[in-house]
Amino acid sequence: MKPTLDSDLLRTFVAVAETGNFTKAAEKAGRTQSAVSMQMKKLEDMVGDSLFERGSRGVALTRRGGELIANARRIVSLLDETAASLVAPPLGGLVRIGIPAEYGRSILSRALGEFAKRHPRVEVTVRYAHSVTQVRALAAGELDLAVVFEWEGFSGGEVLMHDPTVWVTSTLHHMHEERPVPIALYSRDGWCRDFAIKSLQQRALD
Repeated sequence: MKPTLDSDLLRTFVAVAETGNFTKAAEKAGRTQSAVSMQMKKLEDMVGDSLFERGSRGVALTRRGGELIANARRIVSLLDETAASLVAPPLGGLVRIGIPAEYGRSILSRALGEFAKRHPRVEVTVRYAHSVTQVRALAAGELDLAVVFEWEGFSGGEVLMHDPTVWVTSTLHHMHEERPVPIALYSRDGWCRDFAIKSLQQRALD
């Protein structure tokens, strides 16, 4: 007969695994150390194997414990998400996003598909344009968020993250040392071309 795993046991198991200490796990769970020890003994009996190796510095997962921990974390996380969704109203409304066309064809389509599964009540509109146009739209309140590569003159928003753009070359050649620099660029309507040319000009490179 397959054992029925108690989610409370799995939550305590994750706490012990993450702290590496029964006492710290007990404090985190708001229980006594003896209660945590009894819970882990019960879980080990259900699994039919030892989950922890005891040592002078605390506890470490056994091979069997390592096999269980990933699933235990997923179960606990799913339970927490479910509980949160029951007490919090579902997200809804309209989100207006501005993004370069190159990103829309690759990254954004996949991200929006996953977002729609999680938040079906949210309507997302996407505007493809260069950074200057996106910044103007943000300032005018026409966009809620945007991916831009230049934002000079715009101070009315919040930067959520930075993703640096870098130049990469091979160690097998020295073409980057040639002048003018031989590079292949996207079409004239792409941000990559404009960004590449401007960055070269800023460094006085042809």
